[in-house]
Amino acid sequence: MSLERVSEMLRKQRMVEDMIHGQSMPRQDIVETLVQRQHLVELDKLVAQLPADEIGGILEALPLADAKLLWEKIPSGRENEVLWEVSDDRREQLVGSREPAFDETQINAFELVDGRLRQIPIESRKDLEGVKPIWIDLLAATKAERTYVGAHFGLALPDPGAVTDLEVSSRYHIEETGDIHLLSNFLLDRVGNSRSVPVAFIVHQGILFSLRNEELPVFRLQRRRARTQAGYVADCTDVLLDLYGADVEYSADSLEDIYATLGKVGRQVLSETISDTEAAAILGDIAEQEDLNGRIRGNILDTQRAINFMMRSKIWSPAQFDDAKQILRNIESLNSHTSFLFDKINFLMDATIGFININQNRRINHLTVFGVVFMPVNILAGIGGMSEFSMMTQGIPWPVAYALFLLAAGLIGGATYVALKHLEKKQVTARKI
Repeated sequence: MSLERVSEMLRKQRMVEDMIHGQSMPRQDIVETLVQRQHLVELDKLVAQLPADEIGGILEALPLADAKLLWEKIPSGRENEVLWEVSDDRREQLVGSREPAFDETQINAFELVDGRLRQIPIESRKDLEGVKPIWIDLLAATKAERTYVGAHFGLALPDPGAVTDLEVSSRYHIEETGDIHLLSNFLLDRVGNSRSVPVAFIVHQGILFSLRNEELPVFRLQRRRARTQAGYVADCTDVLLDLYGADVEYSADSLEDIYATLGKVGRQVLSETISDTEAAAILGDIAEQEDLNGRIRGNILDTQRAINFMMRSKIWSPAQFDDAKQILRNIESLNSHTSFLFDKINFLMDATIGFININQNRRINHLTVFGVVFMPVNILAGIGGMSEFSMMTQGIPWPVAYALFLLAAGLIGGATYVALKHLEKKQVTARKI
């Protein structure tokens, strides 16, 4: 459909141009410019709406002259992603020797040199030639980039954000070719925006492929350790195991932060008084920590299942098997901590809500005191408004009569208030005893 629309726009533009050139009219160059501008604006709008892969297909299908005209309408910021979608022949016809480039922050290959990982940024397709990596890390790679890297190494690389809907049983499996596929969630702990980031792993012919759409602290830590510590990794399965181990360490650090935050919250909750505004802020902090604690628990359970699957696959060496067991023991320890934190969170939540109820009871108590104090005053006010009061004060000037009446009402109200306060103090003293 898009190909037909683009072809029709280009055909109409050529037809109108031929008609204008074939006729002699005043200001012919102005008319021609206006007609061209109208068609090009429509073409610009259409190109802006189309995805890169569809634009690439249209460039392949159009005649070369039309393809060149369409290429001129592609914004410079999208040229690289479109070049990934066209064949080498059509690319050379459009842009000559220019090749599509990788973003240097997106794809990195790691070779093992003298017991350390050496990072090789992949900025163009030529950078993959001659590389013998044990780990290739793809961050926010496009479909075309994943397709090219996968084809270069003989496999298909998925989009980690698109495979999260698979059944849990399908997240860890071994293909008939012997490739191991895993999909795990890694924690990204950010204040106010903690979340789980899906990461797809593929072990293919001695190379670990990791695919994710967001940068993660665990991967930065793993790259730094492997570059600086000799003998830290020996093959791709070492890298995979260490990534899971680093994720457990990161989760433990986040649990320590939860302990510290809940400690501050606990000191606030156990203080003598808490205003409703402070209680609302405390409830917000508790809810955030509860959400983070739940994510940590879910992630470490996911890591536990992935490690158990790899242990059953029997691809790890005895030393790696022992390391995996230690990671599982650490996970069991973290599980007990998350359970304790859930209990502490529930306690703090109940205590905070209790303080809110106490504040409400205090306000209701104040209203009750005011009601009791003014009850006899209201009775006197009713009497003062009756005609009998005028008869009772006959012969007394009305200013004096009503002044005495107000004085009596004030004395009765004050006496009632003092009596209530005295009774309240006696009750407090009795409770203390």
